Amino acid sequence: MNIATDTRQRLINSASDLLYARSYGHVGVKEICDAAGVQKGSFYHFFPSKQDLALSVLDEHYVALKENIFTRAFRPEYPPLERISKLVENIYAFQKRVKEQTGKALGCPYGNIASELGSVDEPIRQHTVTLFKRIEAEIHACLEEAVSKGDIPPLDTAASARAMFAYIEGMLLMAKARNDPEVIRELGSAILGIRVG
Repeated sequence: MNIATDTRQRLINSASDLLYARSYGHVGVKEICDAAGVQKGSFYHFFPSKQDLALSVLDEHYVALKENIFTRAFRPEYPPLERISKLVENIYAFQKRVKEQTGKALGCPYGNIASELGSVDEPIRQHTVTLFKRIEAEIHACLEEAVSKGDIPPLDTAASARAMFAYIEGMLLMAKARNDPEVIRELGSAILGIRVG
């Protein structure tokens, strides 16, 4: 990795940790630079604004979550409904690990920033919606396959996928509010009962 790539990555990593643990509004550029060991001028060389860095952080979170949560859940050898259950199990395991490391249940990085900035920052709102849709699409594909195999009766798979994802986001919010990832484990099994249409 060259120096420029390393510097940019350190800024993303530092911002990722700080924004997830706290919030966009409570973390400044100087604090991100200090945590990354980078001069402020270098920050603006790579990112025209804090917003641009936040968009890169959201993409970085998606790569990490896809590797650690989604890909492990949506394995083709699992039956389609089991993939959805595995998704919830993996989310619980991730949130439990975060709580053990930080002392806090931090919730969903996308949900956090969407609830903070969704009504005031259009590029970030659009970006979180795009990432939400990617996750919904995975759930939708599982439901489509479950219907085609006769595992579940016909239903509105797109709306059901959105409802299931909304339920996941709600569990993450409750876990964060209660500072207790066990909320996800306790409520997670109900997800397969969510059906629309």
